[in-house]
Amino acid sequence: MQTIISGQHMDVTPALKEYVKSKMERIERHFDNVSNSNVVLHVEKMRHCAEVTISTKGCTMHANAEADDMYAAIDAMVDKLDNQVRKQKGKNSNHHKNGGGAAKNQPA
Repeated sequence: MQTIISGQHMDVTPALKEYVKSKMERIERHFDNVSNSNVVLHVEKMRHCAEVTISTKGCTMHANAEADDMYAAIDAMVDKLDNQVRKQKGKNSNHHKNGGGAAKNQPA
């Protein structure tokens, strides 16, 4: 997965980059079809915001979070995105076992 990390009105330190990459590994563990992700970190007065947009094979997902601390905002953002990814993975899986039950159980 290619991860692009950028900052608005702030410098993104190497420590922040490593923290975001380590947290995004959790998303890769749950959903391996992620092709790229774009993370934007920005500060407005005392509000720290983190936004992420990921592109997968079938859809695009977006999550954002605000907190008093940038690390807390990143944690909240990844939690929201993780919930979306798990929900999407559940939709993509095939829930029919052995081709379905209604057609098999009818008398010939």
